[in-house]
Amino acid sequence: MKIPSQNKQIEQPNQSKFKIFVWTLYDFANTSYSIVVVTFIFAVYFKNTIADGQPIGDLFWSLGISISMFITAIIAPILGAISDYSAGKKRFLLLFTLMCIIPTSMLYFTGSGDIYIALFLFILANIGFEAGLVFYDSFLPEIATEKNYGRVSGYGFGMGYIGSLVVLAIAFPLIQSEMIKETFPLAAVFFLVFSIPLFIFLNDTRKDKSKNQSYIKIGLDRVLTTITHLRQYKNLALFLLAFFFYIEGVNTVIFFAGNYASTTLNFSMEQLIVFFILVQTTAILGSVIFGIISDSIGQKKAISISLIIWIFTVIIAYLTSSESNFIVKVISEKMEIATRDIMILSFYFVGLLAGSVMGATQSTSRSLMSKLTPTEKKTEFFGFYSLFGKSSAIVGPLVFGFVSFLSGDQRFAILSVAIFFIAGLLILKFVKEPHIL
Repeated sequence: MKIPSQNKQIEQPNQSKFKIFVWTLYDFANTSYSIVVVTFIFAVYFKNTIADGQPIGDLFWSLGISISMFITAIIAPILGAISDYSAGKKRFLLLFTLMCIIPTSMLYFTGSGDIYIALFLFILANIGFEAGLVFYDSFLPEIATEKNYGRVSGYGFGMGYIGSLVVLAIAFPLIQSEMIKETFPLAAVFFLVFSIPLFIFLNDTRKDKSKNQSYIKIGLDRVLTTITHLRQYKNLALFLLAFFFYIEGVNTVIFFAGNYASTTLNFSMEQLIVFFILVQTTAILGSVIFGIISDSIGQKKAISISLIIWIFTVIIAYLTSSESNFIVKVISEKMEIATRDIMILSFYFVGLLAGSVMGATQSTSRSLMSKLTPTEKKTEFFGFYSLFGKSSAIVGPLVFGFVSFLSGDQRFAILSVAIFFIAGLLILKFVKEPHIL
């Protein structure tokens, strides 16, 4: 009897590592959608081609983001509660994964003037992507121990950014050949292929408790119960409020980075690729390093450090985005470099800074959320985590889009982002982080 027991103990670490690897592969897969559609290629294509380069393109883009996030914000907590009750994480994740992949591939058929069709497909795809993350994130407590949440979450984001680099490398020849639309089905296929291992090798740990009740009713009842007893989770509620504000800034940067570089700085596609390669490369390092740091000094301190870097990054982006700016002129004169080149180099530096904390802020928040939530309500509370994250993505992009549209200058819009980071940082100070032995 002792020998089998010993073999089991030897096999467990390897099985655990394999599960973590399979879980991170989904991050590797889904960032193909994130980088190609949300952050870079389709975002720029929508503004320059579908909206014919008009300022109202920013407004339509922000509306598409906000509508999709609003719908996701409403359904996420209910879906999370249903999944907790029915062991349906994997089923729901598959459903929403396909809901993202299919519309993404169909973006190939959009062109100049197809604003409403393109928005409809984007909204469907983005709901699929964002709602799927509720179930993907909730696997974290099942594949890692509490003391390792930070680094495992960081590994996931790190793998995601590696995936985005691989997709950019594959898409680069298409972009050079001006085959922009072909990159959309490419992202869909990439997402499909590399998400398959999760659905084969990861299992839900909970069993169905009942098949005679409506899962929607169960989900609504559990969400209402959680809201009613929210006073019991005051610390968690405080964290979610802080998360609401600072993730608003992160989401806005993600959704508008490509448009900002293309419109305000007149970046070419090649320059945009260089910019996003810099962002993704530093994001890989930042996700892993902050994951390790957060397990040492605590997730709360790690998030605070990342938010300070974010504030600094936004200020630099604003100050170096105009040739008439005093700082740009001084640097240009001192270094004897054209103001236009100073702006380009400065934004590359902004990309390095943003990348270093982009994944780090999200992954560390995910691991802190795992520490703060009760075990029996993990997925349900990750639904609320998604609710606050998605709700914030309604306001931030809308503010950016409206300020850009009304002023005709994205530089003024970028300043609004800093306010969200500052508010989140101040509220986070009051959150008490549990200590894991």
